[in-house]
Amino acid sequence: MTGLTTDLREEGLALFKLLSNKPDAFWHVKTQFKDWTVWDVIAHLHFSDHLAMTTARSAEDFDTLSTDLMVHFQKGLGLKEYARSWLGSVSGPDLFVRWRTTFLQMCDLFDELPSGVRLKWFGPDMGVRMFATARQMETWAHGQALYDLLGVNREDTDRIKNIVVIGVKTFAFAHKNRGLNVPDTVPTLRLVAPSDDIWDFEGEGAGGMISGSAVEFAQVVTQTRNIADTNLTLEGNVAQNWMQIAQCFAGAPENPPAAETRFSNKRPIKF
Repeated sequence: MTGLTTDLREEGLALFKLLSNKPDAFWHVKTQFKDWTVWDVIAHLHFSDHLAMTTARSAEDFDTLSTDLMVHFQKGLGLKEYARSWLGSVSGPDLFVRWRTTFLQMCDLFDELPSGVRLKWFGPDMGVRMFATARQMETWAHGQALYDLLGVNREDTDRIKNIVVIGVKTFAFAHKNRGLNVPDTVPTLRLVAPSDDIWDFEGEGAGGMISGSAVEFAQVVTQTRNIADTNLTLEGNVAQNWMQIAQCFAGAPENPPAAETRFSNKRPIKF
């Protein structure tokens, strides 16, 4: 194993630990994420990992699968419905085993690929290292709904810097994706890491400043929290506007959750 998937593996292992040995009833509980159940969240991650393995093995097979997905979307259906159709009536505990197995196989596959290989995806092709980081981001982001449901405070580590970097790099994308002009200036970021290190990202021009928790910045750019539900400090219009539309994942524009709708459950259901 190389270091390519170290952070991705650790993200998955943390989520495996959170969800292990949960009874079937747990998997049918709705989360705060669009009323998806726990089963839906993990089915989505599992199918996305399957897509990732498909493109890593064969660009042609990925094209076939993505074409089928596009037909599905044209019918007005989404990824949740596709994953349900793909998996059928598999139970939550069985889904957990399938997801964990595929996830680890995906990490092994990424580690075996030549470092310079590029993989097809929905949008521009990505290098395998960036692809692994994107999988880490999605695993972390969707995992938030499950930590919130169980009322568990996630013990984040500095591997979250990968997600922060994606957030910074998608500044222009977040604007273009909505048909907006990309500002000429970019905010400077001064973020406090889980280790209490300071992460500085120098902006361009007089783009203002974003300062505060690196975890909260990652939550905003992955749309697991509304900016109003964080303690981030924003200076300048560019910073204010960006944090209202930030989106570090591919696809059509998505709006962040409404304020006060995503939070750690103070009365979590016990399983």
